[in-house]
Amino acid sequence: MVRPTRPGLTNDADVRSLASNALLRIFDSLYEGAVVVDRAGRITWINDKYKALLGWNGADPVEGRPIEEVIPNSRLRHVIESGRAELLDVFAIGARQVVVSRIPLQDGSGAVIGALGVILYDRVQALKPIVSKFQQLQADLASARRELAGTRQAKYRFSQIAGLSARMRDVKEQGRRAAERDATVLLLGETGTGKELMAHAVHAASRRADKALVSLNAAAIPETLLETELFGVEPGAYTGAAAKPRPGKFQLADGGTLFLDEVGDMPLGLQAKLLRVLQEGEVEPVGSNRLRSIDVRVIAATSRDLKAMVDAGAFRADLYYRLNVLPIRLPSLRERPEDLPVLCEALLERIAEKAGEPVKSVSAAGLARLGSYHWPGNVRELDNILQLAAARHDERVLGPEHFEGLPVTAPVPLPVADGEIVRPLREAVAATEKAEILKALSAAHGVKLNAARLLGISRAQLYEKLATHGLLSESADRKEAV
Repeated sequence: MVRPTRPGLTNDADVRSLASNALLRIFDSLYEGAVVVDRAGRITWINDKYKALLGWNGADPVEGRPIEEVIPNSRLRHVIESGRAELLDVFAIGARQVVVSRIPLQDGSGAVIGALGVILYDRVQALKPIVSKFQQLQADLASARRELAGTRQAKYRFSQIAGLSARMRDVKEQGRRAAERDATVLLLGETGTGKELMAHAVHAASRRADKALVSLNAAAIPETLLETELFGVEPGAYTGAAAKPRPGKFQLADGGTLFLDEVGDMPLGLQAKLLRVLQEGEVEPVGSNRLRSIDVRVIAATSRDLKAMVDAGAFRADLYYRLNVLPIRLPSLRERPEDLPVLCEALLERIAEKAGEPVKSVSAAGLARLGSYHWPGNVRELDNILQLAAARHDERVLGPEHFEGLPVTAPVPLPVADGEIVRPLREAVAATEKAEILKALSAAHGVKLNAARLLGISRAQLYEKLATHGLLSESADRKEAV
């Protein structure tokens, strides 16, 4: 059967020849840049448009150089090794995204002798919507990453942790030394002592400061969800799982720091998985059988006695020793009563800033009233009490009458057999300190600078102690010579 042909076309060979020539002409008019490499991956030819796109100055020869020296991250060497073409791909040249094709070149026997790479971008009208969409997705992803990084940065520095007592100075120094290392930190202390602030400060002073700080409270998440929160979950891992992988806190903190609060409340079953992450630097998402390497510095915190829990079998001993590399114990407010004035000042400044109101202060009598309470909730409870007083009362200076609901919990003296009273050591030391301050003020005729010199302390420290003992008098302050 004779096939009909269009006028001017004699046979199939003519059709194929014309089609090939047409394709070559179209191809030549489309590409924005082209480069050819030999079997060893060295450039044998590159056109001027590609050089201009790369910013090549034209003075140095390009031919003979490895392709990666001229075009970083080029995949032409991969095409030579695999022998398979990559007809459509998006490739980054600097900040610009281009559409490229990579084709292996073969000799007459079919052996790969090199590769051709071409840029298809502005002239390919059909690809413009795809490129534009890809670039928009890239921009959205970069923006989302910047926003996420901004929300996962440290909010506090060591300078923002209020406290002038020797205990707090020592704790902050321990934190600074811990920040210089990359080992696991274990923050110990009662609730409300500032463990989260310390975790932020350690991260902010570490080499990971520009990376993410991710927080997770083990006591605030149901046990059934804690594993997925920590290690992530693969699609279809369980009924209702998302169609896309969901990274866990360890993956989100990769390169940065994970603050694991209330680690003492973690179930025993998850403690083994946490131990593996700390030992091997690998996580296994729920529903996955692949381990993924991560680089995370862990700062753990707890208000529990982990050593006692280990002895009772409620906490793994191996995990305890893995966490307890750089332990830092934050003192309770009862252990640093001299910090009460500076804490009140810092907290009231923050309260006023949030409320948009003038800053309030606490009188000497008000400080004495606050000092008579034992503060089981520590600084967090103090913050709540000051917020309540500032909201309820308009006075700029808060006195003892503004803390009426606060119980007095100072230790009660205990009688002994011979009728004498034995006071708690802390109360006895405070009474002796108060007496010595009064003696120094009397000897210095009320001039606080001279009294501070007699006591061997700074004037600022004397003012703090006067406030703590209820000796700070506004009338005396007005009479004092500066």
